[in-house]
Amino acid sequence: MFDTARLRDTVLAAWTASPARFREDANAEEDFALGGYRDRLVVELAQNAADAALRAGVPGRLRLTLADGVLLAANVGAPLDQTGVEGLCTLRVSGKKDEVGAAGRFGVGFAAVVSVTDAPSIASRLPSGEAHGVRWSREETAALVAARPQLAAELEGREGHVPLLRLPFSDDSLEVPEGFDTLVRLPLRDEAAEQAVRRMLEEAGPALPLSMPALEAVEIEVDGQVRTISAEGWHVVTESGTFTPDQVAELFADRPTEERARPYWEVRWAVPGGRRGDVPRVVHAPTPSDEPLDLPALLIASFPMTTDRRHVAPGPLTDFLVARAAEAYVRLLGELPATPDLLGLVPGLMGKGALDAAIRREIVRALPDTPLLPTISEGVVPGSQARAVEGQAEFLEKIAGIVPGLLPSGWSSRHPALTTLGVRRVELADVVDMLSGEAVEDKDPAWWRSLYDVLPADDPEAIGAIAVPLADGRLVRGPRGTLVLSQESGTFDPALLAPLGLRIVHPDAAHPLLLRLGAAEATPRTVLEDPLTHAAVAESLHSADPEPVAQAVLALVDAAGLTAGEAPWLAELALRGADGELYAAGELLLAEGSLAGLIDPEVPFGVAAPDLVEKFGPHVLAAAGVLDGFAVVNDADVLLDPAECDHDLDLEDEWLEAVLDLLPDLDVPPVVREFTAVRDLEYVADWQNALTLLSRPPLRAALRPMRVLAAGETVEVPSYTAWWLSRHEVLAGRRPTELRLPTGDPLLFGLYGEAPAGIDDDALKMIGVRSTLADLLDSHGGPEELLDLLADSSLEVDRAQLRSLWIALAAVDPARVSPPEAVRAVLKGTVTVADVEDGPVVVEAPDLLALVEDRPLVLAPFDLAEALSEVLDLPLAGEVVTGAVTSAGTEKPVPPEVRSLLPGAPATYVEHDELLVDGRPVPWRFFEGAVHATGVDGLARGLAWAAGQWGDRLAVAALLRDPARVPLLLAEADLDPTASL
Repeated sequence: MFDTARLRDTVLAAWTASPARFREDANAEEDFALGGYRDRLVVELAQNAADAALRAGVPGRLRLTLADGVLLAANVGAPLDQTGVEGLCTLRVSGKKDEVGAAGRFGVGFAAVVSVTDAPSIASRLPSGEAHGVRWSREETAALVAARPQLAAELEGREGHVPLLRLPFSDDSLEVPEGFDTLVRLPLRDEAAEQAVRRMLEEAGPALPLSMPALEAVEIEVDGQVRTISAEGWHVVTESGTFTPDQVAELFADRPTEERARPYWEVRWAVPGGRRGDVPRVVHAPTPSDEPLDLPALLIASFPMTTDRRHVAPGPLTDFLVARAAEAYVRLLGELPATPDLLGLVPGLMGKGALDAAIRREIVRALPDTPLLPTISEGVVPGSQARAVEGQAEFLEKIAGIVPGLLPSGWSSRHPALTTLGVRRVELADVVDMLSGEAVEDKDPAWWRSLYDVLPADDPEAIGAIAVPLADGRLVRGPRGTLVLSQESGTFDPALLAPLGLRIVHPDAAHPLLLRLGAAEATPRTVLEDPLTHAAVAESLHSADPEPVAQAVLALVDAAGLTAGEAPWLAELALRGADGELYAAGELLLAEGSLAGLIDPEVPFGVAAPDLVEKFGPHVLAAAGVLDGFAVVNDADVLLDPAECDHDLDLEDEWLEAVLDLLPDLDVPPVVREFTAVRDLEYVADWQNALTLLSRPPLRAALRPMRVLAAGETVEVPSYTAWWLSRHEVLAGRRPTELRLPTGDPLLFGLYGEAPAGIDDDALKMIGVRSTLADLLDSHGGPEELLDLLADSSLEVDRAQLRSLWIALAAVDPARVSPPEAVRAVLKGTVTVADVEDGPVVVEAPDLLALVEDRPLVLAPFDLAEALSEVLDLPLAGEVVTGAVTSAGTEKPVPPEVRSLLPGAPATYVEHDELLVDGRPVPWRFFEGAVHATGVDGLARGLAWAAGQWGDRLAVAALLRDPARVPLLLAEADLDPTASL
């Protein structure tokens, strides 16, 4: 019926006449089958089905069945005709070029079957009921080609491979299933081909019917499992049109002739109603291409394609269709429900490819001016007129009348699509700024409370400036500094608090959120701590009418239960004195207070007005700063820095300097954890009774050393109070540092006066009274203080006491001592005070005494001489005399009896008739390792010194005078106590 013999003869004749034509057809078919159409078998079969339905004007239906290694494709629509057969047997020639809406455009789609089969066939049922078809066979085609000698070389060069679809054969054996008009049968080549077909069938989805509207449904049956694909549930927008001749000339200038013969265009967008992740991310033209499109919508458009049918060809026609696609996409967004899901369809600027990016640019350019977004109170508006605020629905409803174009809840203000749409993101802090001025001037306190109910409280920094209505009618910015009336504060008379200028929140607006944002609950203490109360107190002394402020503050102090010293700033409160004059509270005394009898009468303190004392009581006035007893300053975490440590105490700067001198240089100022000090000490006249008070609790705590954190370590330093007392004549007209305890170290007698009785020893020590020599030398400046006292000739020190003091001073680090200008020394047996210019020396060896007897001598155990020399910065005796032996003598053996007493004595000594050292006669000298002596006493001393047994010098002298006494002396030595060994 289809005259297949003629078609075969025509093709074979052409190949025989031109073997190159054979090679060209074989290459072209192979290129399409294995290249551009290698994975489009299902799409191409669906495309043919759609075009058949379109020609017949019936709803398209396709059933694809894979079973037993054979793929069957049955469809309804116009049956196969002669033109169709010729189209199937040719390349790049389509019989559909005049069919508007046809999916096939290029005449090469059926070549996709070559990738999976070597024997395809197709048959259609004619209106008469008869079925006729054609088939193709690679094997039979190869036999026909081999029979042509002219083609032998080409066939051999291709290793027997021939074009499959150029030589058709009649085949009426196929049975078209009932309900269908055409059947395509594809026996699959091998397992690989079957797996490829299975994959293509699995991947088939709604894109098939969407890209081919004539195809209403596709049924896929694989191994007995059936599923149906349709476009149901997808929202589709289509734009189409016909090109004018001028447009054809302009847009198709670079396109093939056959494309110019199809002067119409179409763009279709489709989005699923459910999951959008299933949308194929490639452009369809109308079949799938390799052109990426990373949008959650399916684009089907009549884009011009490159020769491989895989990519969109650039050019003016593509540019035209890009613009139409963008317009259609914007229309699609406008037709979809205006819900937050719409944001997922808004593209960004970054595309997966050049075409994707071009479409996105056009869409993004149009979006800001397109009405797409719903607002709470203004309907649907363009993104450029919309505003987004993060928050719950109740909050957004509350501010909708204040923020224009406000999107409803659910439209995340952080979504990047809103930026693309031109929506202005309004931060919570900016919304708070908008809630002021004329925009809220008609809002009553109850409205503000309802706003606080819904205001997002998880970002306190952003809402920290929220407006707050006050009881006096003002609207202030931010809760910090405002007071929310508590149940306790409800007893306050508003008229009483009015003079303080407090910012009290209107009761109808009071809300717990305000407290979390910095408002204070209006208890008596919080009202006192309010900066406005502080300011009122500070300015009260200069106020035209300070009495109302005083009454309010005293009432608050009473209600808060404050104690004296707890709020030292209250000392600035202006109060009336008994004489009717105004005083700062800290300059008033309670007439019956303990301090009144201690203060110098010349000091200008007032006495509190009796009516104030009667109304509020002495404890309230004392808590407000009026002086009952000594006022105490309490502070915590005080930086010991001149700029930070200022409590208005007498000589506080000097105390701070003295404390810092005790500590190493630090990059970070040290910190006193608990600072306690007694003030107004400079006004005391009766120190005997004052010290009695100060040495008893609770004031005694101010005498104890302060613990300071310095460089990570805790050290103790004198407290301010103890330091101040130590520097003033508070003990019987003398400074504490000039006195010692009556039970103190005897070595301090004569240097310090005795402290008067009446105060316990611990208190006396804390204020500087000396107790022991060791404590004195350990204290800061103690060694220098002792040296200064020793240099005072009016003080008596005996020789034994002096020796003990030198022994103690020798253990002091020289770095702690400045060289004294005068020292206590021994001159010719008399204790005296010698100036450094008089040449005092420290004696380090007894044989030098005779050489320096004319100098003031610092005498201490010889083994401490060098250390004492460094402390005092005085020379040793050996450094001021040569000590050379200048007379001649005779070397003699040391008597054996002596060696029994002095095992370390040298074997010999040098005897001189007259021993001269530096030209001066001396009894002995140990010089250059030899003992030089004249007389028994000199020899005994020299041998004892040389043997390192200086303490045995007298025993050695006795032995030399009477050798017979050696047994007795040795026996006596055996009886020496163990402490002397």
